[in-house]
Amino acid sequence: MGLNVTLVNPPYRTRPHQHPPFPPLGIGYLAAVLEKNNFKVEVIDCQASRYTYEDYQREITKRKPDIVGVTAPTRLYNSAKEILKISKETHPDTVTLLGGAHATFWNEKALQECPQLDVVVRKEGEYTLLELVQRLEAGRDINDVAGTTQRKNDNFIFNVDRPYIENLDELPFPARHLWDLETIRKQEDMFYLITTRGCTAWCNFCAAVRMFGRKYRMRSIQNVVDELEFLYKTYNAENFTFCDDAFTVDMKRTEELCEEIKKRDLKIKWNMGTRVDRVSRELLTKMKDAGCVSMWCGLESGTQEVLNDMHKGISTDQTRKALKWVRELNLKPTPNVLLGYPGETIESALKSIKFAEEVSPDEIAYYNIATPYPGTPMYEEVMKNGWIRNTNFDDYDATQPIFETPQLSMQDLQALYDYAFKSFYTRPGYVLRMWRKGFNTGYAATKKYFYFKRQKTTIKK
Repeated sequence: MGLNVTLVNPPYRTRPHQHPPFPPLGIGYLAAVLEKNNFKVEVIDCQASRYTYEDYQREITKRKPDIVGVTAPTRLYNSAKEILKISKETHPDTVTLLGGAHATFWNEKALQECPQLDVVVRKEGEYTLLELVQRLEAGRDINDVAGTTQRKNDNFIFNVDRPYIENLDELPFPARHLWDLETIRKQEDMFYLITTRGCTAWCNFCAAVRMFGRKYRMRSIQNVVDELEFLYKTYNAENFTFCDDAFTVDMKRTEELCEEIKKRDLKIKWNMGTRVDRVSRELLTKMKDAGCVSMWCGLESGTQEVLNDMHKGISTDQTRKALKWVRELNLKPTPNVLLGYPGETIESALKSIKFAEEVSPDEIAYYNIATPYPGTPMYEEVMKNGWIRNTNFDDYDATQPIFETPQLSMQDLQALYDYAFKSFYTRPGYVLRMWRKGFNTGYAATKKYFYFKRQKTTIKK
């Protein structure tokens, strides 16, 4: 009888994320690799099932796992610790693991802060988890498993990093069958997948390149479209989101992907995120012909000085050009703006807010507050300068200030964030243009207009 492994997506401790729940790809890949190697795997997705900690304790009591693996971004770190505590108190002999970006860069502190945690799995976890499970099943020591940090008495064992997976095609498709897809799809009928790992950029606010490497590793076109076709035929899936950090870094590969989608006659719609310096009008046209309906991108700032400070590696002119093509092709632009990056002033933030209205006047803009996630140069800068004001990771959701600088107080940053949404959605021209798109979009824009019109802000137009 093999070991039983339970993988857990913890609940939110405070207000839930605004996005509908979906099977996390990280857990899906971990589970798939274990299943491929004949291990029994169960998933407890507290978000999808709307489980409280009490619900989780009831579930874990029934399941009696040998190993509990929890994954969590920064905002869910405290919740993950609670899940680990419940797991260990319910089944003291259970081996507990914690993975994900936050744990990777917080590994020794996580072991210090959570005595119920046995092992931190750093960076890519598929083969690290597999080796841990294989060794535990065989009764072998796990202290030297690559890619892990472990506690040993009052010290820590920091084992060497595990090499990145070079051939992503060798990974099985995520084990989506372990979720209640029927219930999840009632909230959002969307399937998520990823075609690459790593990034070629070096943005100071992002941990992705530090987590997955600067080398851009790509699944083959055949493998990606095989997954699309499998989902299309198995679940009648028609709507997809590509979660790559930068989908079109290899523009020729993207063209080939579009050609293969059309060749297989997949009647699908999809969206993706990418960099504005890695698209052309020709490429966007081919993407639209293959079913692309939307492009989200990191506008980040409307001032070149702040973009340079971020090490974003783009220009405002490139953003204007790329989003002009997007609008001309009737694709939906979804630019992301980062407010409050170190060095930001009220004036530069206002320029960014207006820049988003310029390049995406008819649809939507996402405004985020710069948040210093462990593992990023921004985090190191904020900590070094003593600017941090909030160390409660529950609040690290990019909607509230976490630090302040000599140029920008937390109060001013919060006011700018509130003003950004009010300014975008209360433009009469925006509402009129949305009505021209149809009743549903016009009605939704009108509701937003009156909602944000009522919101108070200390920033004036």
